[in-house]
Amino acid sequence: MPKIKTRRAAAKRFTVTGSGEFKRNKAFKSHILEKKSPKRKRNLRKATLVAGADFGRVKNMLPNG
Repeated sequence: MPKIKTRRAAAKRFTVTGSGEFKRNKAFKSHILEKKSPKRKRNLRKATLVAGADFGRVKNMLPNG
């Protein structure tokens, strides 16, 4: 069997943590920021983990992850 290629778009968006989970950045932080509160924008800066429902999909896109 040949090696499975990594989906490069996914590799740029997700990183693997030490415990094998996937870290991701939050959405809605690129434009239309005037109406969003400072607290909301501050919380959007923080990274979070991929949801359990999406974990399998991300794992398939990153075979070496």
